[in-house]
Amino acid sequence: MTTPPPKPITRWYLALALAGLVGTWFFNLQYFLSGGSVAPDRFWADAMVNPLTSAITVDVYLSALVFAVWVWRETAPLSRWRALAWIALCFGVGLAVALPLYLAHRGVAIAPRR
Repeated sequence: MTTPPPKPITRWYLALALAGLVGTWFFNLQYFLSGGSVAPDRFWADAMVNPLTSAITVDVYLSALVFAVWVWRETAPLSRWRALAWIALCFGVGLAVALPLYLAHRGVAIAPRR
């Protein structure tokens, strides 16, 4: 049986999730308010507009895919709906929100340095 993480690390994960929500959705809302779309042809054209945005897009989506596989594999077969909820949060809201919330939920603490 694992012990719960110290409260300060859980607060850090929650603070990072909030920062991820505010930081990413500030720009997402600007994108949508200026006529942006999640239609695949428009979205991917905008996301790949130059080498920098292409690198960031590929990095984030590959990381989100790794997170999705990790959550799916870690979840018991009878609780797959929970995994799907975390995966939907990741791709629907953002990896910067889903990952720290998942770590806070799982009680993952950072190992102390030796």
